[in-house]
Amino acid sequence: MIDVDKAISTAVKTGKVSFGADSAVQNAQGGRAKLIVLASNCPKNMREDVEYYCKLSKVPLIVYKGSSLDLAAVCGKLFTVSALSIREPGDSEILKLMESAEPEESDGGNE
Repeated sequence: MIDVDKAISTAVKTGKVSFGADSAVQNAQGGRAKLIVLASNCPKNMREDVEYYCKLSKVPLIVYKGSSLDLAAVCGKLFTVSALSIREPGDSEILKLMESAEPEESDGGNE
C-alpha cells in the first residue's frame, strides 16, 4: 500500500508540481498533468471544472482525504492547497496509486 501523503510530499520535492485550481484546470485542459489531486474541501465549482477537463483529457484525478490545509502541510506550503497538478512525479510513486486504485466515479450527490 502506497502512503499517499509521502507520495505527494516526494512529488513536490523531486518532481514538477503546480499549485492552485486555475493551473489544475489549465494542466487538465492541455493534458499536461500526469495526475491532479484535489483537497476534499475544494470548492464545488472548481472541482467540477477540474473533473470535467480531467475526463476530457483522460488525466487521472484523486480526491485527497484531507482538507486544503492538510494538503498544504503535506506539500510543506504555508498557504492552503485546494488543487495540485503533478506534471512530473520525480522520485514519487504517486502514479502507481492510479494503477492500483479503481477509478472513483462521482455521482455528485453524497459528498
